[in-house]
Amino acid sequence: MKTKSKIFTLDQFKDKNYGAKGTPNRARLEVGYQNFKIGALLQEARLCAGLTQEELAEKAGTTKSYISKIENDIKEVRLSNLQKIVELGLGGKLELTIKI
Repeated sequence: MKTKSKIFTLDQFKDKNYGAKGTPNRARLEVGYQNFKIGALLQEARLCAGLTQEELAEKAGTTKSYISKIENDIKEVRLSNLQKIVELGLGGKLELTIKI
């Protein structure tokens, strides 16, 4: 017996479960996702650099706890702090894009 499975795109899933773009529930989801994504990107870059959270924090002039909170989506990071972590801690460059 065949079962039908419906495959959704990410946007279709978000529309169905969180509402259309522009609705309050969807907006909360999108903000939360961006914060999660920043933490995941930071963690991936740190691991690629072969650094522990403590080593990254020391290079960037912050604490291991702060790095952990960003990576685990517990604390939002200020742009100036993220830039310092990326540039001083990872030796990288932070780039932003605005899409309209």
